[in-house]
Parts: sequence; structure tokens; C-alpha cells
Amino acid sequence: MAVGAYWCEQAWLGTGPVAGVRLSVVDGRFTAVSVGPPDGAVRLAGLVLPGFANAHSHAFHRALRGRTHHGEGSFWTWRERMYEVAATLDPDSYRALATRVYREMARAGITCVGEFHYLHHAAGGASYDDPNAMGNALIEAARAAGIRITLLDTCYLTSTVDGAALEGVQRRFGDADADAWAARVSSLESSPLAKIGAAVHSVRSVPADQLGVVAEWARGRPLHVHLSEQPAENDACRAAHGMTPTALLAAHGVLGAHTTAVHATHLTEADIALLGDTRTGTCLCPTTERDLADGLGPAGPLATAGSPLCTGSDSHAVIDPFEEARGVELHERLRTGRRGTFSPGALVDAATVGGHTALGWSDAGRIAPGYRADLVVTALDTDRTEGVDPAQVVFAATAADVRAVLVDGVWL
Repeated sequence: MAVGAYWCEQAWLGTGPVAGVRLSVVDGRFTAVSVGPPDGAVRLAGLVLPGFANAHSHAFHRALRGRTHHGEGSFWTWRERMYEVAATLDPDSYRALATRVYREMARAGITCVGEFHYLHHAAGGASYDDPNAMGNALIEAARAAGIRITLLDTCYLTSTVDGAALEGVQRRFGDADADAWAARVSSLESSPLAKIGAAVHSVRSVPADQLGVVAEWARGRPLHVHLSEQPAENDACRAAHGMTPTALLAAHGVLGAHTTAVHATHLTEADIALLGDTRTGTCLCPTTERDLADGLGPAGPLATAGSPLCTGSDSHAVIDPFEEARGVELHERLRTGRRGTFSPGALVDAATVGGHTALGWSDAGRIAPGYRADLVVTALDTDRTEGVDPAQVVFAATAADVRAVLVDGVWL
């Protein structure tokens, strides 16, 4: 039995920091949380936060950081550079790259990642001897980095909303149809530190008559989907189906409490109401959304409608959960011209318990008895954090202020 006792100068309990908090950990879970003297417990200086969850990651995009900023362009021109990287990877090189990415996450305080995985096959679309070699490489990378993973194995069948065939490097992403995708993903194995979920890449990439197959396979599991990231996607969907992507997903049973819409940037009022009414979550990725000039999504209206929010780093232009969390509020300020839509506590919730819940780890993201023992020890005496109100640290700290990280009771 692994046992630990810790005393926090300040710990984030519920909606804010509390001074002098004693924690007991047994076999990777909090067994007691109380306020009192240290009594010989290991002292943790600064502010101790719950573990962050990165609810949306494409590990191989990290290879593009700082390499796509020459001249003008758009999401679509950036995508061509991304395809160049995708063409080069095999299971060994992908494992090596992802291990470094996940270690960077761990150092930033991220204790769980949702990997939106669609780089499935070898060049030309041929299957590896192990058809899940690339997915298993990601699971092994997370284990090597010491963090949990939800592998969101992604169905990707077509290149356009009207069903054009996959071309070039896209063939590496595709299965024959949704039934073939389901058969392949069913052979992936979960573990105490790895869950298997599902994803619809987008309405561009899964035909309408195949959406139900993915939704049925994912029943009871996390199901994520890129939604309305670009206006062109919305226009193409209306032209092909006479409705928005959100309405199309709703019509085929994709939306619901186990589903998370990623980006959700260009929505109508009816779309927002659909997501809220179905309790479909929304994952915002502020650093990528501004890096790719995607636009400012309606975070405030989504939350008001009832869509639970979480955050991700997507293309890893930055890996910093503090920056993603405050970006939700700062982008909303730019969108509306008003401050204070989201409190610091709401932002911390989105980056911690909100992300873990979206990834199927409902027992993580809080410092409370029965929850997984994840801790992020954050310094309050750095150039960035000295003098900061601990209750507002999310607006000041960066990943560089993280001093120690505990995942399932193990210090990394």
C-alpha cells in the first residue's frame, strides 16, 4: 500500500485556494483533505492545484511549432505543412515524438491527455502488421511520460463533405468505412492509465450515413468531434445537407453528454442551443485558434446554454494549461468588449475537472477524497507570480511556474 501525507501552504479546493491544507494519499487516491497544522507531513510551498487535463491534442503537430509563420496564409495552407509532417512518421518515430510532447505536458502540470488520433496507417493507407501500431505508440508514449491518456481513435473516411475520396497522405488516416473503423478500434486495449474513446474527425471526413455507426460504437465512452472550425466547412455542409454541421450531428445521434465538440467557433444561435440542450461539451483551444486565425468562438453563450467547457492545446503552438484557461476569458473579452464572463474558478474548473470529465476520467480533476491524487505545485514567488492574489493565479502563472507534479500518487 502506497501512502503519502502532504501539507499545502495553499491548495485549490472547490472554487479557490485554502490555506494550510493537509492531504492524505493511499494507493494513488486522496483519502482525506483537511485544514490544520503540518504534523510532520511533506510541505508543499506555493499554491497546489488539481492536475490539468489537455482535452485535445494532435501530438505530431508539435513538429510544426515555430516553422509555419513565413508570409501569409490560412488554416488551409497551414494544413498542407501538417500533411508534410504526417507523411514522414512511422510507429517508432511517432512514439519518440509523442513521448517528448507528453513529457512537455507533464512538466506543465498536465496529468491527462486526450489524443485525437487519426494517423492510423502506413504510407498509401496500407495497414501495419498491427493495425493499431500508431495508436499503441501513443499509449506507450503517455506511459513513458507518466501521464494518463484517452486515445480518441478517429474515424476519417472522406476528404470533403460531399464524399470525395481521400488523397495523398490522407490515405494514412482512413479505414474502408465506419464498420471497418469500429472493428479496428475494438481491438485496442484499455489499462489503468489508458482509456479508449472515439472521434468523428469532422463532417468533412465522415459521411452522414456513417455517423451513426461511430456514435453507436462510442456509446458510454468519450466521443469527440471537430465542429465548425472553419466557415468553409459550414458552407459546404449546408450545400450538401441543407443544415449546419451541428444540426447534422444531432440528426444522427452524435450529440450528448458523452460528446465533446472541439473548437465550435462558427456557430449559429440554434447550434449553441442544440449543444446546450443535449449537454454536449465544448473544448476550446485558444492558443491554436488564434495561431491559425480560426476566429473567436462563443464561449460565453455556450456556457450559458449549458455546454460544459474544457480546454486543449490542439496543435501545440504552446503547451501551457494556464494560457489555455485564461485564453477562454481573454478571447471572450475580445469578442464582446466586456470583462469577467468567466471567473478564475470557472477557468480552473474547465482546465481540470472539465477536461478530465470530457475524457472519461470522472474521478480526477479535484483535490477531494476519493479522487485520483494529482497535484500541480505552482510557485508564488517567481517574476510572474510574486504578489499575485492566489485566487487569480490563472491570469498570471505559466507552465514555467510549475515546480512539481503528482500523477496518481506518483511524483514525476
